[in-house]
Amino acid sequence: MTKKITRSILLGVGLAGAVMAAWRIVSRIKPLPCPPWLSWMLENPLTRGMNADLLIKRAGLKRGMRVLDAGCGAGRITVPAATMVGETGEVIALDIQPAMLEMTRNRVKAAGLENVRYMLVPLGENMIPENRFDRAFLVTVLGEIPDRLAAMKEIAASLKPGGILSVTEMLPDPHYQSIRTVRLLAHQAGLVETRVFGNTMIYTLNLRKPIPAG
Repeated sequence: MTKKITRSILLGVGLAGAVMAAWRIVSRIKPLPCPPWLSWMLENPLTRGMNADLLIKRAGLKRGMRVLDAGCGAGRITVPAATMVGETGEVIALDIQPAMLEMTRNRVKAAGLENVRYMLVPLGENMIPENRFDRAFLVTVLGEIPDRLAAMKEIAASLKPGGILSVTEMLPDPHYQSIRTVRLLAHQAGLVETRVFGNTMIYTLNLRKPIPAG
């Protein structure tokens, strides 16, 4: 029985690796969002470094905050973030795939939450309200966006002065973006690095929108 379980695990890991490798090759030609049927890849024991509660803690969420979950996917961050900010707070779950937003809606409904709103829009096209959010999340999403700088600038504009964008990236994600790449985009978007967690393999980079002098 143990050998069968071991073989099954190895087969699963091998399959996941093959899918990621193929996906990375295709994504170099054209950035593609994670399809709904692959959302399970971000919700397994191998991604402990991206535990939702850990990422929420790193971002410093508090009750009453307004939060943007940009590229929310199946709602892995959305639900615990909405729970943390409470009834006086708000979470906007944004994605370009209706199926992903539907998965998030189901998750939110199952959790009995009523402080989540939904946006079916792409990032980088200036469709997000400005100066609205205390925190924003980009969790393994940046590399899926065709115009990453435009997306970073749009999210920066959507933050309140002093607000934080928390970017998390992980290998072997096919769309992985290096810390250097994220730092460059952040600098161009006018964001200031405040803290980095983790290492090259899996990291979270917190970026702050400056507060105007005076």
